[in-house]
Amino acid sequence: MIRNALKGFLMSIADAVPGVSGGTIAFILGFYEKLIQAIDNLSRGNKEEKINGLKFLINLGVGWVIGFTIAILFIANLFETEIYKTSSVFIGLMLFSIPIIIIGEINSLKENYKNIIFTIIGIVFGVLISCINPIANVDVSMGSLNIGICIYTFIVAMLAISAMLLPGISGSTLLLIFGLYIPIISALKDLLHFDFSYLPIICVFGLGVLTGAVLIIRFVRWCLEKHRSKTIYAIVGLMIGSIYAIILGPTSLEEAKPALSWETFDIWYCVLGGIIIWALEMLKRYISKKNKKNEVQ
Repeated sequence: MIRNALKGFLMSIADAVPGVSGGTIAFILGFYEKLIQAIDNLSRGNKEEKINGLKFLINLGVGWVIGFTIAILFIANLFETEIYKTSSVFIGLMLFSIPIIIIGEINSLKENYKNIIFTIIGIVFGVLISCINPIANVDVSMGSLNIGICIYTFIVAMLAISAMLLPGISGSTLLLIFGLYIPIISALKDLLHFDFSYLPIICVFGLGVLTGAVLIIRFVRWCLEKHRSKTIYAIVGLMIGSIYAIILGPTSLEEAKPALSWETFDIWYCVLGGIIIWALEMLKRYISKKNKKNEVQ
């Protein structure tokens, strides 16, 4: 339970800030496919699969909620005040995690080198998403709420959760592009302070998230089962492309700042990102060894 809660906690920290995907963290820690399978089993599995999937997701969800709450209350402010250091950490996370993923999937990748075209497609797609100019923030207050805003929020929530569950694409970045990142984060902050005036739009957003998760999970699971090599190559490309989104992160703040440059890039914080990835990889290996030991016993 504690291990799964910690996984959810780490996912939520990534999901809460633009530029990084919680799906990337799940992939690095080696439980991405288990996550995909658990969500899919809730809608299509037998009774035992549904129960096991629900247990896993509840444990994961507890850590995710705790981490996301902390991220909203504290890390989001850090993202604004120390944007260049934070962005440098995120770049370190990406740069050091890509080789780990390639090594872990080397058997699938080396047999299908021609599929590297999907890496290029992933890079282009990730960069193009980052280049879309953000829409002005949408007013989601009770006084401005109407059916059009509810439908818009529902659809964007579907797209955002789809991105969050795909390694390399940041759901928070998509929320920024569609003008809902700051409004939704602010609404959640108010809700945590027991201001329920934004509860209706949060409910609409939540329904969109649930719908998007069910739809995207089936597609991702099918891709990993039927076209694993192509999917892994594409995921690596998306992760490389997301580095550009991190570089542009400062321009997406409410008070926009210049994009990350060589002058504002902090190499030591980038190394810190690498150390975090190394620690996560060691944690994954430790958990894997312990699980195998338990199976033998």
